[in-house]
Amino acid sequence: MRIWPGSSYPLGATWDGKGVNFAIFSENATAVTLLLYESEHSKEPRDRIPLGERTGYVWHAYLPDILPGQLYAFSIDGPYDPQKGFRFNKNKALVDPYAKAIAGVTAWDDAMFGYKVGDPNEDLSMDERESGPFVPKTIVIDTKYDWEGDSLLHIPWNDTVIYEAHVKGLTKLHPDVPEEKRGTYSGLSSPKVIRYLKDLGISAVELLPIHHHVDNKFLVNQGLVNYWGYNTIGFFAPDSRYSSSGILGGQVTEFKDMVKAFHRAGIEVILDVVYNHTAEGNHLGPTISFRGIDNTSYYRVSPENPRFYVDFTGTGNSLNMRHPRVIQMIMDSLRYWVLEMHVDGFRFDLASTLARELWEVDHLSSFFEVIQQDPIISQVKLIAEPWDLGSGGYQVGNFPVLWAEWNGRYRDSIRRFWRGDESQVPEIAYRLTGSSDLYQENGRSPHASINFVTCHDGFTLRDLASYNSKHNEANKEDDKDGTDDNISWNMGEEGDTKNPAIISLRRRQMKNFLCTLFLSQGVPMMLGGDEIARTQRGNNNAYCQDNEISWFDWDLDDDQKELVSFTRNLISFRREHPVFRRQKFFQGRKLFGASKDITWLQANGQEMTEQAWNESRIHTIGMILSGDAMDEFNQEGGRIADHTFLILLNAKGESTLFRMPKAGERWEVAMHTYGRELKDAEKSIRGGDQFELEERSVVVLRRVS
Repeated sequence: MRIWPGSSYPLGATWDGKGVNFAIFSENATAVTLLLYESEHSKEPRDRIPLGERTGYVWHAYLPDILPGQLYAFSIDGPYDPQKGFRFNKNKALVDPYAKAIAGVTAWDDAMFGYKVGDPNEDLSMDERESGPFVPKTIVIDTKYDWEGDSLLHIPWNDTVIYEAHVKGLTKLHPDVPEEKRGTYSGLSSPKVIRYLKDLGISAVELLPIHHHVDNKFLVNQGLVNYWGYNTIGFFAPDSRYSSSGILGGQVTEFKDMVKAFHRAGIEVILDVVYNHTAEGNHLGPTISFRGIDNTSYYRVSPENPRFYVDFTGTGNSLNMRHPRVIQMIMDSLRYWVLEMHVDGFRFDLASTLARELWEVDHLSSFFEVIQQDPIISQVKLIAEPWDLGSGGYQVGNFPVLWAEWNGRYRDSIRRFWRGDESQVPEIAYRLTGSSDLYQENGRSPHASINFVTCHDGFTLRDLASYNSKHNEANKEDDKDGTDDNISWNMGEEGDTKNPAIISLRRRQMKNFLCTLFLSQGVPMMLGGDEIARTQRGNNNAYCQDNEISWFDWDLDDDQKELVSFTRNLISFRREHPVFRRQKFFQGRKLFGASKDITWLQANGQEMTEQAWNESRIHTIGMILSGDAMDEFNQEGGRIADHTFLILLNAKGESTLFRMPKAGERWEVAMHTYGRELKDAEKSIRGGDQFELEERSVVVLRRVS
């Protein structure tokens, strides 16, 4: 086989139409060998090709006789000295960190570990067995693709409605998706699924991790899998498990087809990405890629004892954000997904870990500086999960200007308010209005707050309103996993009661959460399936449940269909009225000679006083949003105006009389969560009259005169 020197850039395997350039970084290796395989099931490589060229710690070669579809891995030699952090083992086949496609999945075997499993010295021993038969192989791909003029949508943040979903779970049981495409990229982008999301009012789908991941050994041993996929091994490779077109590179084209179909419908694609750790785990984990390529470069090892890892993620390791090659890999990955795969944005899992250059979270870290300076990544949607498991890792409100954040305080506040906790009114006022206390001082806007009540990690909306405790028995961890994030409002558990009043109140509570979410300033994100009252049977940590617990059941009863209609109307209502999706924070004063842009009311119709704000037992509040006092302008320079709305929220377990403001005005009910038709006398109310606000309910009224 002909071997030419090749180039140190770009990293990975690059087909140029005539041959393939292979390049891989390893600062501490003594030798690098390219392994070429006939098939994903090959036990031995067909060829072993030493990479004799090294430029700036990048080992490289060009093979003019190699074509797309070639399967390969690397073998890397160097010191095996775990106590110094070195874990090179030339007997282990290693996945290319820059792999654009990966064939097959990990087949667990003790040969995948760099040390002798069961040896009294644990990882200080060295295992000399070949791991090639068990490690998934990397695929050389041809990146050519006809995008037919497709480009990123760049939907404004204030017009964005996010739908968080799992590629497989959304369509695995969908009756309108061809059976062979269910649970795949093709299934997700099938016409009826896209039409459903479009009709619902969704502007962006946020997909749980689709980077190629590894199913943890302890899960596989119990007949489970890592369903959520937060266990990445390939930051450039769409997971073949979600492909209907096979495993030998077809997943790349299928993913691109999916993105193009969503874009044609005006829906953005946002990826949940996990750059904080990898699937190799702690010092006793397998050697699949980074550990065997250059352990001390890719991972944060303990300064006191490099045998062990610094772990801010709870997974056993953390990527080394202090190393320029690690930052380069992440940035190359992000640019690849934007430029080559046309992804519109990213949600960064445990993003605080990415900011840890030293021990503390450093907001001037290299990672954020590079993001801000990058002409590609700085222009897409960037969403942080603003916490990790390390000390000082909870950083809600502290990310830089370009970033939006999953607002954990929003979730917690809304749940506490509707549970009926005391002293929640001041907190919920901030959350309803875009969380200015978190985002205004550093120059950000309401859209920095990604508002959510439920997400993949926790109860679904239905379960939140139907269970008093988690039921994670199916995870086989004795129900000890998952957090106690229940609403605990003591109304029995689903299946335990047939009381129509309780069932009705549960439905109302779901609508209360949805109303609060979509009428709050900021960017709403709903958990996919909440609009159909999807249940996980009380499991609030279904990360390992690739079955009916996690899959959407599309066989809807009348109540579920009604909730879909309610959600669709609610999102449409938000879209039609700019007063609910402002680009600037409220100022609390009169603008343009009109009324104040926002006014807070007590149940007696009077404005909130300092004493009222400090009253712990207030559970009912009114909020007037003035549509004619918006300090915002359209593209033509015209000032944006809207109707004036009054939002009433009652978290009490009993009805409350609310006195309407301003005698002489008239208000009409625009939306409510009662679950029944209003009488004519209830639909129109004069200022100064009393309005009966039912227990645990939301009512939205429009000023008509």
